[in-house]
Formats: sequence, C-alpha cells, structure tokens
Amino acid sequence: MPRPHPSPLRLRAAFPALLLLLPGCQALLTETTSTLAGIGGASISDAVGADAAITTGIGLGVQALGRAGLQYAQRKTHQAAQDHIAATAGPLPVGGTAAWATSHTIPVEPNERGQVAVSRTISSGPLECKEIVFSVENGSGEALRRAFYLAAICRDGERWKWASAEPATERWGSLQ
Repeated sequence: MPRPHPSPLRLRAAFPALLLLLPGCQALLTETTSTLAGIGGASISDAVGADAAITTGIGLGVQALGRAGLQYAQRKTHQAAQDHIAATAGPLPVGGTAAWATSHTIPVEPNERGQVAVSRTISSGPLECKEIVFSVENGSGEALRRAFYLAAICRDGERWKWASAEPATERWGSLQ
C-alpha cells in the first residue's frame, strides 16, 4: 500500500519553522531550501497528476522559487545590517567610535557585532557623506578574531544609509 504524500499546505507551513532551526548554517540552509522545494514540487505535481516531464518542470520551478526566496531574505538581512552600522556611525564625529550589533528577526544569517569608526568626512552640505571603518568580531577573549572593512555612508533625510557596494563585496558576496 503506497504511503500518502504530505500535503503541500503542510510542507509550506513547515518550511518557515525549519528556517528558524538553522541559524548560521548557510550550506545546510541552502540545501534544505532546495530539498524542501523539490519535495513541495513533487507533491504539487502528484496532486495534479502530471506526467514525468511536467513533474520535472514543476520541481525545477519550485526549487528556483525557493532559492530566490532564500536569496531575497539574505539580501534583506544584509541591508538591515548595513543600515544598522550606518545608523550607528552617522552621528559620530571624525575619529569617533561606537559598538554595533545585529539581532536578526529571521535567522537566515548569524547575529554579528563589532566596532565602527568614522575615518573622514567625504562631503558636507546637501550631500553629507562619511567614510567608515567597521569590524566584525567572532569569538571572545583570546579567541577573538576581527575582520575589518571600509565603507561609505550618506545622510538621507534624518537617516544614514549605506552608500558603497564594492568594499563590502568580499564580506557579503554578490547578495548585497
């Protein structure tokens, strides 16, 4: 007797819960997204009684959609981290430093912390921009490791926003 397939609704409900269990494990998160999308696609095609070619097409489409959703969540997480660093650095004078930390509501990436310093004012007046140096710290005590990055921020009304892409490419990859 064949085993019943889980309903697509049940799979969709389980997916966000699984994401919450996987903070900081990027490879596992990516593969799990792909696998769950494949299972969901198979369930959908089984429900509509599709042949092998259509099943493959549905599976690939659902997998691509799952991967795009994960990448969107990663981009939003990176943007939130960048905005937080910019908001911390914006009010600082040249030479000023402050601590920053992230606390992600959706744990697609691990929470991070570090220091930010304003190294110089790039421009003032209607286009107010600053160059910043920030660290990302991992570990603590003697095992503390820091990575340093250079970026630019600019004032957008009352808020400070991230204004550079290239210096952060090494840090966030192509998902900025």
